[in-house]
Amino acid sequence: MHNSGKMHETTNLGVDFWNDSCDPEHLREAVMQSAVGATSNPVIVFQNLTQKKELWLPYLTQFIAENPDANEDDAAWYMIKTQAKKAAQELLPVFDRTGGKKGKLSVQVDPRFYNSSKKMVAHGLELADLAPNMMIKIPAVKAGIAAIEELTANGISINATVSFSVAQAVAAAEAVERGFERARQSGKDTSNLTPCITLMVGRIEDHVKKCIDKNGVMIDPTAIPWSGPAVFKKAFSIFKEKAYRSKLLAAAFRHQLHWTELVGAGVVLSIPYAWWKKFDTSSIAVRTTLEDEISPSILSELRKVPDFRKLVGDEEFRQTDFIKLGASLDTLTQFLGGLDDLRRWVRQEMLSAR
Repeated sequence: MHNSGKMHETTNLGVDFWNDSCDPEHLREAVMQSAVGATSNPVIVFQNLTQKKELWLPYLTQFIAENPDANEDDAAWYMIKTQAKKAAQELLPVFDRTGGKKGKLSVQVDPRFYNSSKKMVAHGLELADLAPNMMIKIPAVKAGIAAIEELTANGISINATVSFSVAQAVAAAEAVERGFERARQSGKDTSNLTPCITLMVGRIEDHVKKCIDKNGVMIDPTAIPWSGPAVFKKAFSIFKEKAYRSKLLAAAFRHQLHWTELVGAGVVLSIPYAWWKKFDTSSIAVRTTLEDEISPSILSELRKVPDFRKLVGDEEFRQTDFIKLGASLDTLTQFLGGLDDLRRWVRQEMLSAR
């Protein structure tokens, strides 16, 4: 591990730095710069395949040869699992060094199961068996909240994704707490459970921008980049007050505020390779900012956007409405599209191999 660079300074202040991709080469480099985790989803897997086809195609070619009756779903999930296992292997030294507290690969259940807790749980249990250091990503929609509780009760570390609001973060954290209690009552070992609750800070900002454009809201544009940090900081204050056992995780980075304004002990920053490389060699001073208050004038501007008031917790946001949020629909659509892209890619390779 290197003991220099801004990522190392960030982790020295209590942040868990993750590489926001399961590309093994990028992850290897990230671990050298203090990363202790990584994430995967169908979009990331498809990007890895197309960007480094020479690395991954031999695995698919062998799978096709050894499984002549397999269909494109079988092949697509084989590639997802193969990338997950390779990434988990890169993180295994961290997992071993920390006694299982860190060094986990967050892998996503099939996005087509977003409306079925039962299917998400079954798939989560299957994915958890890929390696000892797996964490299961579940969307923070109504069915997903139930699945989060069930997987936690089964001794599985979860990562809530498709999450953009204080209400979603709190609902997921409460589900984890219920799962912990059920696990304790059934005698499950919870000592290495390390649940994370993601807030997709960049997608919060994307959603706020769309709402501004759609509704014609007049707002100081300099306030908009603070929308993600504002929601994250509000959620963190509640997590701290309630002493939830889950860690908040910031993902979907768009700019440096998503790093510099969220530095503090007890959170995870899952940063894309290109972004953390840029941050790591910057001249920006790294300091603890997580509990710094955002200017009231900025928050006042943001509260002109009705959906921001819902995201930050000023107004009620019910579990049944989580999936109706534009950001939820957009993100689920992207994940589903990534799986479709992956299936088309393997289909073409399978046809070519006949």
